[in-house]
Amino acid sequence: MSTIQEEISKRILVLDGAMGTMLQRYKFSEEDFRGERFKDYPTSLKGNNDLLSLTQPLAIAEIHKLYFEAGADIVETNTFSGTTIAMADYNMEDLVYELNYQSARIAKDVALQFTYENPEKPRFVAGSIGPTNKTASMSPNVNKPEYRAITFEELRVAYKLQVEALVDGGVDMLLVETIFDTLNAKAALFAIEEVKEERQIDIPIMVSGTITDASGRTLSGQTVEAFLTSISHIPLLSVGFNCALGAEQLKPYLQRLSRETTFYTSAHPNAGLPNAFGEYDQSAQQMQMLIEDYLQDGLINIIGGCCGTNPDHIKAIAEVAKKYQPRVTKLHV
Repeated sequence: MSTIQEEISKRILVLDGAMGTMLQRYKFSEEDFRGERFKDYPTSLKGNNDLLSLTQPLAIAEIHKLYFEAGADIVETNTFSGTTIAMADYNMEDLVYELNYQSARIAKDVALQFTYENPEKPRFVAGSIGPTNKTASMSPNVNKPEYRAITFEELRVAYKLQVEALVDGGVDMLLVETIFDTLNAKAALFAIEEVKEERQIDIPIMVSGTITDASGRTLSGQTVEAFLTSISHIPLLSVGFNCALGAEQLKPYLQRLSRETTFYTSAHPNAGLPNAFGEYDQSAQQMQMLIEDYLQDGLINIIGGCCGTNPDHIKAIAEVAKKYQPRVTKLHV
């Protein structure tokens, strides 16, 4: 089977769409989240999507399958909140290794099935590493600007456990995503490098930041260029942006990123901006047109969708991605 590095040099790769958007369709109840194993658990578990890899594994596998059928080359594991830091909300810190391992196995099994059926289009799994619900750079208390809810070391330890489980579960690459605080991301990258060194492995790393608004900065205040400088000391497969903005709003920042980096570039924007009810109205066709703008300008190597996107969006994106050549970087000319 060819590697992700071989495939990305040949064509634009398609990433999957939102996991949460798809899970909402199932309308899982508290009992569904609990399953038999956690039926007497003392904490409310509804909303803990990562837990569904243990209690509703068939649904998770089905979502991966739908995205592959839509044309995705890469699916993300159901592990966005898979750290002891995020799982503390549910008193489930002890389950973190198992959650990540099983999520990786589910995605990898589906990917192998699709690759077996069509070896010409190998499918890959990216281990999703979210930002956690705490920030190392900013105080959550406006009256105590010096206070921090989390330390770099605590983040490193938490991320290392997640990375080990994802690697053991068989992911093909690691995706540090939805980065609003680059210091958190640096802790994740440090942990990944530790695991790589200890195990003598070389696993590709994708990094995806989040530009939060029209200021063109991350939540912790970095511009595109500053963000890129902060994470470029590590050899990455790709760097890009996801979440917060729709494809239209994201484009100027991708242009700047594409111009400045020698890494491959990625984007998985939201399906437009949320409406008054926090829902996403942008159709697959509307998003396809906006994404085609990226492709015409040669900005992208990996393209997918974030909040509000579903297999229809990914199918439309995959159809248009076939027509264009991937972005060529100075390094890969």
